[in-house]
Amino acid sequence: MVRSAQRPASRSVIVERYTWLERVTHLVHLIAMFTLLITGFKIYFGWGFMAFQTARTWHMIAVPFFLVANWILVPYNLFSCKEERCSVRDRIMHFKDSYIFGKDDAERLIDVIKNFFGKGRYPAFTIYDESKGHYVTKLHPVLKILIVLESIAIVIIAITGVVLYNLEWSPFGIPIAAWILSVTWYFASFFDVNALGLLRLLHLLAAYWFVFELVVHVGIIEFDPYVWKYHKAIFWSGKEDLSDRHFVKVIDEDEQKRVTGEH
Repeated sequence: MVRSAQRPASRSVIVERYTWLERVTHLVHLIAMFTLLITGFKIYFGWGFMAFQTARTWHMIAVPFFLVANWILVPYNLFSCKEERCSVRDRIMHFKDSYIFGKDDAERLIDVIKNFFGKGRYPAFTIYDESKGHYVTKLHPVLKILIVLESIAIVIIAITGVVLYNLEWSPFGIPIAAWILSVTWYFASFFDVNALGLLRLLHLLAAYWFVFELVVHVGIIEFDPYVWKYHKAIFWSGKEDLSDRHFVKVIDEDEQKRVTGEH
């Protein structure tokens, strides 16, 4: 059977929700993001709590940590596999089921909206397959949408940041900053602004996006006290007790056999 998200389990089942590398990645991402936001707004608005050069230095120190966390560690964690034998297809399917917004996520999102208006229970967004010993998915459906938008914002931040850092940045003689400016001039002409002004605006809007995402991610979606267990898992233990069925659904062996038609 499939136990409901609210029904208490008869035994404690402790599983690994986040590996040590996933926890480190999340912490590096968080610290780097806060550093970039605080120093970036200081640079843009001229706040008086820090010298301009100090803010710029800390801003540039945080950049490689932020990009390494998001462009190297996150992809590694997404496609990693705990099993000794894990094919490329298994890794891709795991990524698709766990992190790509799909039909099941759309149904859960509809149930979330219904629950907001007092109709039905809040759906389980953490689903664990007990027969296979791994998570089917462990993300709120809204977070799966935010991941895509965040990835776009990171690309915008990186591209625009190159020019804002150095108008003539040419690593190994490759005029990357000049190329970015040339492409931007084409689009800037449609808005009757200069390329540098457009890049600065896009950089600022991407920063505001991260502020908005932080509010949604922590201040709204995870403001429920029952979700605090996930904060403990991502920041400290890495473990989850599946006997706490708030927002959790466990597929046991009997249910798996029923679904697959096995006897």
